[in-house]
Amino acid sequence: MMKLIVFLLVLWLVFAVLGFVIKGLFWLAVIGIILFLATAVFGWLKSKTTN
Repeated sequence: MMKLIVFLLVLWLVFAVLGFVIKGLFWLAVIGIILFLATAVFGWLKSKTTN
């Protein structure tokens, strides 16, 4: 499960960077940041409940 969360974090980070690099895809950066934060919070809560 943790590998999936890390994979999603990396994927959302790549989308965010691409959105900022390509000016026409600013919406992609916004979505990438939102999904990155949501996945990070989910992973943090999941790891906190298993310990």
